[in-house]
Amino acid sequence: MDLAFLHPLYEHPGPWASVYVDTSRHTEDTPHERHLTARAMARELAGQGADEATCRAVSQAIEDLRHSSEPHGRALFARNGEVVLDPPLARAPQGDWAEWAPLPRVAPLLELAGEDPVCVVAYVDRKGADFELRSALGRGDAGGVTGRQWPVHRTSSVDWSERHFQLRVENTWEHNAAEIADALAVCQEETGADLLILVGDDRERHAVRQRLPHRLHDLVVEASHGAGSRLLDEDVEQARTEHVRARAAAELERFLAARSPDESGRAGAVEGVPALVEAAREHRIDELLIRPDGPDAHREVWIGEDPDQLAVRRTDLKILGEQQSWSARADDALIRSAVTTDADALVVTVLPDVGDDTPVGGLGALLRWK
Repeated sequence: MDLAFLHPLYEHPGPWASVYVDTSRHTEDTPHERHLTARAMARELAGQGADEATCRAVSQAIEDLRHSSEPHGRALFARNGEVVLDPPLARAPQGDWAEWAPLPRVAPLLELAGEDPVCVVAYVDRKGADFELRSALGRGDAGGVTGRQWPVHRTSSVDWSERHFQLRVENTWEHNAAEIADALAVCQEETGADLLILVGDDRERHAVRQRLPHRLHDLVVEASHGAGSRLLDEDVEQARTEHVRARAAAELERFLAARSPDESGRAGAVEGVPALVEAAREHRIDELLIRPDGPDAHREVWIGEDPDQLAVRRTDLKILGEQQSWSARADDALIRSAVTTDADALVVTVLPDVGDDTPVGGLGALLRWK
C-alpha cells in the first residue's frame, strides 16, 4: 500500500484523536444513532485526556455522517481542534471506538481501508476499445481508441483476390491491436492503474496483451466475455481481490527469501522489533510487513518528536540526544517512519504453506540499501 496519503498525520506533533466509525448499518434511526455515536466518541476521548476543541471537532465530523450512505465506515484523525484526515473504509470496523495517543492509531486503517487497486477495464474489439476506470469509489469513463474501420472481417472465398483481402484484414487487426495497446499503456500511466482487465473475444484480447509494454504484463488479466459484453461489479471485484491476494503472497515469498544473507553477508529483510527499530532509524525500510494479529504489533517502543527518534528503551533515546519521549505502539511508530521515508506497507495474512509465524512477531520489513 502506498502510504503517501498519510503524510498530513506526521506534519504536526501529537497527541492525536483516532476514531473508527461503523456506517454499515442503515435504518430509519440512522441519523439518531450517528448523533449518539458522536456524543459517545467525544466522551471517550475526553475521558482519555483529549482537549475540548478536538472532541468537538470529532463529534461534528461524526454528526455530518448522519445522512451518509457510506457502505462500510470512516476513520477520523484529529488534533488541536481539527480533523486532519478522514479516509473511508473498505470494511466495517468491529464497532465504534476512539483513542487518544501520542501517535495517530493508523495500523487498523491499513487493514480496514485495504488495498484498493485501481483498474482500467478495456472493452476490446477489432475496431478499437473503450476504457472504463474502476475503483472502490465506483466507475468512470477513461477514454478509448478507434482504429482502422475497414476491412475488419474475413470472407470464405479462396481465390487470389480474396486471399489478398484477407491479408489486408490481418493487417488491420494487427494495426488496431497495436493502437489499443499504446492507448492502454498511456491510460495506465495517467491513471496509475494497478490492474488492467481485457474484455473481448480471445483473439483480440491476446493480440492487445502481446503488444503491451513488458512492464505492464504482470498487471493484465483477461475476462472470458465475448465482444460487447460488460463486466459486472462482481467480476471486477473478484479480479481486484485476486490481484491483491497474489501480490501479498508474492511479497511475503520475497520477504522469506530475503531473510537469508547474500554473498556480502547482508540480509535483505529483517523481523522483530529491535531489528526494525534499527532499520527505521537508518531509513532502510523499503516495505513494512504487518500481520495485524502479531504479538509485536502492540509492543511498547519509545518515540521522540522526529520520526527517526525511535528506540526499544526510553534510555536509548536519551543516548541519542532526545530529551522528550513518549510511549507508543510498535506498529504505529514504524508506520510513521515508513510514511516519512516514502516506504510502502503491506498487511499480510497467514498462508497455508508458510505458517502462522511469519514475519516473526507479526512485524517485518524488506530493506533498501544506500
